[in-house]
Amino acid sequence: MEDNNYTNLKTANNSRLILGSIILVVGFLLPLLIPLVLTLEISAAAKSIISGLLAFGIPEVFMIIAVAVMGKKGYEFIKSKTIKYLKRFAPPDAVSLFRYRIGLILFSLPVLIGIVQPYIGHFSTIIKDFPIWFTMVLDVIFISSFFVLGGDFWDKLSSLFKYDVRVTKTQK
Repeated sequence: MEDNNYTNLKTANNSRLILGSIILVVGFLLPLLIPLVLTLEISAAAKSIISGLLAFGIPEVFMIIAVAVMGKKGYEFIKSKTIKYLKRFAPPDAVSLFRYRIGLILFSLPVLIGIVQPYIGHFSTIIKDFPIWFTMVLDVIFISSFFVLGGDFWDKLSSLFKYDVRVTKTQK
């Protein structure tokens, strides 16, 4: 039995696959042009429109064009290879109790600082005017906490936004 991905690659036109991949990558890189647009000598409204289109709109159009150029089989091949590559970086579903507790600290600390900072900032100028790098570090800590907490935590978090989900208690 042949590998389905290999079959898809054989049936897809290689030049169309390469051209479609280039269009797809260029579409994903277009938002990087936004800082260049902001330096142009045009009106603020034009800068806003162009920047917005470079962030949302034009990349999606490039994705549609790329899929049209590659064809369904080429797109499925690229998609399967990309997912296979990215799964290596996905967090495990179950983690140890120690790792879970560390992850909860990493998750809660930036949230608590963000909630408390406006209130206690009136008493201290240091806390009131956090430097931008400190805020960026807190954002990185918050995002990395999802990887430390594992996939089961993501399921718990996403269930907060589902109306019909019920909590079931398990015995240990």
